Amino acid sequence: MTTDATPAPIPDEGEVVTYERRGPIALVTMNRPDYRNAQNSVMTYALDAAFTRAVEDAEVKVIILAGSGKHFSAGHDIGTPGRDHHIEYDNKAALWWDHVDRPGGDQRFARELEVYLGMCRRWREIPKPTIAMVQGACIAGAMMLAWVCDMIVAADDAFFSDPVVRMGIPGVEYFAHPWVLGPRRAKEVLFTGDRFSAEQAYEWGMVNRVVPRAELESHTLELAEKIATMPQFGLALTKKAVNQCEDLMGMRAGMDSVFGLHHFAHAHNAEVGTDSLAGMTAKSMKATATTATTAERSGK
Repeated sequence: MTTDATPAPIPDEGEVVTYERRGPIALVTMNRPDYRNAQNSVMTYALDAAFTRAVEDAEVKVIILAGSGKHFSAGHDIGTPGRDHHIEYDNKAALWWDHVDRPGGDQRFARELEVYLGMCRRWREIPKPTIAMVQGACIAGAMMLAWVCDMIVAADDAFFSDPVVRMGIPGVEYFAHPWVLGPRRAKEVLFTGDRFSAEQAYEWGMVNRVVPRAELESHTLELAEKIATMPQFGLALTKKAVNQCEDLMGMRAGMDSVFGLHHFAHAHNAEVGTDSLAGMTAKSMKATATTATTAERSGK
């Protein structure tokens, strides 16, 4: 929630999401490499528009989600000049009032229900196979984007983490951790906030394939092209079948319950401290993660 009387204007960063057709494959790419593809609302709604375009194009059979530059994404934007939590958008994911001009928890709940949890659920239901093509950092909100995809192909330099427990918050809004990692690994990842490698993610069943960084795009395209030979309606029904089974295992209901805990944590932080993020910034989160990784490597 901004406290400025006149919020800063959002800088024009050009095309924050690019769209490319390669035969039956749509390549959707996050394009804020100077900020490690941090996700502001401009990017979120641009992603939604790109996914909608791919869904409505009958010739597109498979969608690949990528990030430009060295990293897939550093997660939600909590500190770049393009952060835009005070800008109004037409809701697409949740039938709720807009967050702008709402006070306190009302503002944060409304925004996160739409932009974070709602959008991820919307994209999980895309009726075409989606593949996340991940290199470098895939942190917190970025894991949400990877998890809503049906498959994940990771470069050998990819690393993952959800460090938001450092803010006193029980994980990101799209709380799929127990389903994609298993309960014990989910607790380890959340309790420590440590990074884990692409190889670990593969061993735990979170990613489908780990490939050399230089071959990431070619391997992902090869997989997409193979999937694209299958009947489109059959793929849509198969995706729906698996998603329904996940929900019957409690994923959607679990997310709803944890979303409430997530916002209780925000409210607690605001009541006992200076803000809803427990005073943490993008810089301090990165510094803490770097310190933790260094200590782990040195055995401290």
